Order: sequence, then C-alpha cells, then structure tokens
Amino acid sequence: MRVFIGLGSNLGDRAYYLREAISALESPTTRVKAESGIYETEPWGGIDQPLFWNQVIEVDTSLEPRDLLHVCQKIELELGRERKVHWGPRTIDIDLLIYDNRVSETEELRLPHPYLEERAFVIAPLREIAPELVLPSGRSINEVSGEGKVHLLTK
Repeated sequence: MRVFIGLGSNLGDRAYYLREAISALESPTTRVKAESGIYETEPWGGIDQPLFWNQVIEVDTSLEPRDLLHVCQKIELELGRERKVHWGPRTIDIDLLIYDNRVSETEELRLPHPYLEERAFVIAPLREIAPELVLPSGRSINEVSGEGKVHLLTK
C-alpha cells in the first residue's frame, strides 16, 4: 500500500530524530520510497515552543493502517516522545497522512489525517515528493497550500 507519513521534531537534535524515525520505519513490511527535504516551520496550535523541522516520506507497506499506526507510536516512544501538552513540543511526531486512499473514522485513527490540507508544513513537503498527487478530497496537491510559513532547510 502507498502511504504518506508526516514527521516533525522541535526538541533536541531535530535532524537526528527525523533520521532515526525514518530508519526505524524501514523493515521487511515497510519500505521507504521517497523522502522530502526538511522544512523549518512555526508551531501549530498556539503554544509557545521552538520551531519544528518537518518532513514527509512515502512508504510502501503490507501492514494494515492500525498496525502501521502502532509501529509509529512505538517508534515515538523509543525516541523519547512524551504526550504532556496537546500540540506541544516533542522529540518526534509521526503521523499517518494518507493510507492508499483509505478512510478511517475511529477514535484511534482518522484517515486521511484530519488537518492534512490545512497545514503548509505537510502540504509543501508532500508536494515535493508527490507533485502529481490527488488528495482524498479530490483536489490536486497543487491546488492546496495550507496555513503557516514554511522554509526549506535541506533537500
């Protein structure tokens, strides 16, 4: 299945946490196919905190959505993620954005990601690695910009 995953970090060595998350996702069941550059972005949610580094990756996986979510949550914990404040600072955040056009509306998992088209820090790196993508809403990735400022740090 073709899956797009958003990554973000704003604590500690942000580059390290992004690299380690991508490395940890690579497995016999999940292969990383593409990585965007790293984008520096303002925090979302109105909480005073350091700037984020964000990235989007495309993976091919045989895992079901819930199983992949659990893998992502395990990686977050292993990399020191603490859930103290909603939309607060974190070592790593790993979000399933689009999972092969599947829709899920459970308490545990919402697909596509409910804020996908609202966040420039997701749209910009997603557009970079999938410029032909048609979003689950039916809109082209090129028609959507999202809110917030993004600055490309590295390709």
